[in-house]
Amino acid sequence: MTTSHLHKYRSEPVWRPQRQIYGTDLLPSSISTWLFDNSSLTKRLQEHCTHCFEVKVLQQTWAKPMLNEAQRLKMRKSSYAFVRQVQLLCDNTPVIFARTVIPPHTLRGKQRRLARLGKKPLGAVLFADKSMRRTEMEIAHIEPGQQLYRLATRHLSLAVQVLWARRSVFYLDKHPLLVCEIFLPDIASQTILNAQYNR
Repeated sequence: MTTSHLHKYRSEPVWRPQRQIYGTDLLPSSISTWLFDNSSLTKRLQEHCTHCFEVKVLQQTWAKPMLNEAQRLKMRKSSYAFVRQVQLLCDNTPVIFARTVIPPHTLRGKQRRLARLGKKPLGAVLFADKSMRRTEMEIAHIEPGQQLYRLATRHLSLAVQVLWARRSVFYLDKHPLLVCEIFLPDIASQTILNAQYNR
């Protein structure tokens, strides 16, 4: 592996299976209930926002996935995918940065809609699809210097050193897409994080 490849690899987060993190003291208890919740994050946020929930589209384009994303989706590192990046806002405050990577072969048939979501939340589509299957979640600590950190924070005015993220592969009609959700610093100041969540 070349020096440039090593540098690129080290600039990406280390993703660990949920089972290796759950029940440990590696992350704050206030956020663990959110990270390990297998239900729709979109729905949960909608239930806890006081006034409004909004999806702000930052970018939707064809691009090469990050190395770890390509590996997780079993794609060639030179391949292109449809990449969607959004902020989820609760009461006009960004609380989640979400990045979705969709291989070309997933965008076929009715799943072509995934490239035309606009401000519609992806979670609403995924959890309404009866064919949906979700793999075990992976958890990562997102640090300064990593590309995901830069993407998640470049639209924020508040500096932060600690960001937690989760990701998992969803399958719709057996076709994969990778969804990564990064919890932004302002979520800690929102009542939605500290509120008791009742299913």
